[in-house]
Amino acid sequence: MFAIRSLAKNFLHHFHARPLLPLMASNSRVSSLSTSSSSSKRVGTHHGSFHCDEALGCFMIRLTDKFSNAEIVRTRDPQLLETLDAVLDVGGVYDPSRDRYDHHQKGFDEVFGYGFGTKLSSAGLVYKHFGKEIIAKELKVDEEHPDVQLLFLAIYKSFMEAIDAIDNGINKYDTDLPPRYVNNTNLSSRVGKLNLDWMDPDQSAEKENEAFERAMALAGSEFLENVRFYTRSWLPARSIVRECLAARGDVDPSGEIMKLNRFCPWKLHLFELEGEMKIDPSIKYVLYEDERSKGWRVQAVAVSPDKFESRKPLPAPWRGLRDEELSKESGIPGCVFVHMSGFIGGNTSYEGALAMARGALKHQ
Repeated sequence: MFAIRSLAKNFLHHFHARPLLPLMASNSRVSSLSTSSSSSKRVGTHHGSFHCDEALGCFMIRLTDKFSNAEIVRTRDPQLLETLDAVLDVGGVYDPSRDRYDHHQKGFDEVFGYGFGTKLSSAGLVYKHFGKEIIAKELKVDEEHPDVQLLFLAIYKSFMEAIDAIDNGINKYDTDLPPRYVNNTNLSSRVGKLNLDWMDPDQSAEKENEAFERAMALAGSEFLENVRFYTRSWLPARSIVRECLAARGDVDPSGEIMKLNRFCPWKLHLFELEGEMKIDPSIKYVLYEDERSKGWRVQAVAVSPDKFESRKPLPAPWRGLRDEELSKESGIPGCVFVHMSGFIGGNTSYEGALAMARGALKHQ
């Protein structure tokens, strides 16, 4: 099994080293990209204007053993498409047994599953059928490893679903109100801007395919960055939070205070794991060491991941106070500060931070 890092490095190297070459002369615009002269597989997608989903889909499918270093053929010729080993975003067929991954045909309503209801694009289809293999290679484990399934779902939620939704024209919010601002910085928008400018006098197939190369490289690099973040950062942090949640009773009998034995991004994991582990009562405060100051922080948990409001803010009489004044008001030695909103405070010691959390729990 090979690592994604080395495969992607070679893949992108070939992108810049080998231009798209005409495959055949015909009335339709047909061209191909091959990363290896010995490649025996051919993957098709449409020529013309491109979107993020087929650019990313073509990138991802070449990360698999079955289509490693496959030649990309850009055409709408149905006879030629029929001869190819895989076809993405064109052809009007979804049939994974024949590696056909189009989503434009009437009656197509495939979704990712696992509670996700967004209609899939060609990228989502490739991810649904090959995502576990790609993730397993990055983790260097078998596809049946439980961490693979965990990451498979997390990466779809955080990265892939938005690409599916944008390509299928699904609004983020159920409202008729106009958006408060325009956001053209998402990956789908940036890939779209790589299409040829209509004012450019050179609208040749060669130049169009050079733009598609850049689109594949852009979408693919961001996909790999996302996979690596989840394998190297998100997954270890989740394990830490799970262990600390399980040990919350050792911190305080209330079960409402959690101590992080090692600081990590904990907020989203906490909300998800509380549900999975059926934590009741919910965590009100999280204690962790501030490595810069060598002190300790007590942070009030928000009511939800996207809200600023805390479940139980630190007491109002403490807010905005510092040092001796705060220690005197709270009756707890070593206090450093409490934020004006009450969402976070500090103490010079773990024992002091724990005393602040316990005092806050009892405060009405």
